[in-house]
Amino acid sequence: MLNRISPDAFIHPQALVDDGVSIGKGSRVWAFAHLVSGAVIGEDCNICDHTFLEGRVRIADRVTIKCGVYLWDGTVVEEDVLIGPCAAFTNDPRPRSKQYPQQYPATVLRRGCSIGAHATILPGLSVGRWAMVGAGAVVTRSVADHTLVIGSPARFRGLVCLCGQKLSGGSNTIFTCPCGRQYRRGRSDLIEEFFP
Repeated sequence: MLNRISPDAFIHPQALVDDGVSIGKGSRVWAFAHLVSGAVIGEDCNICDHTFLEGRVRIADRVTIKCGVYLWDGTVVEEDVLIGPCAAFTNDPRPRSKQYPQQYPATVLRRGCSIGAHATILPGLSVGRWAMVGAGAVVTRSVADHTLVIGSPARFRGLVCLCGQKLSGGSNTIFTCPCGRQYRRGRSDLIEEFFP
């Protein structure tokens, strides 16, 4: 199985990239990262030192994975996601030594979300678009779009803008950000950006 690595990608000489890895244009893989055969990395990603990506991991474009992050089979990372240092992901809800499930539940990080340093994400969950998981949080259930969660277990602490700042709103249906963006609740309780 041959690598599909863009000639515009940078791979540090101390990185370990197995045969059969795909790395998109402009992506950077730094020292002591290990990418297992089958892993897919999009364009303009930054895979920092001491990271590990199993073979059924899918990373979209413009993703930053900080040092000390290990992503296991079943993890899907959409565009513009930031995963902070030493964030922990799991993929087996009932782990036992030397027992391997036929299929792992999908853990999906939706577009633009941020995972804080040392946060733990349990298997089979999703973190919504532009959501933010605080440092050290333990995520035990899926996180909605634009939601800020912190603590152990992670709990709702507010709504966040695309820029990452906390939204404020008096009516519970209209929310504003200091950056000038405004949001309203949609019919499915998702936050939709609008301009008056």
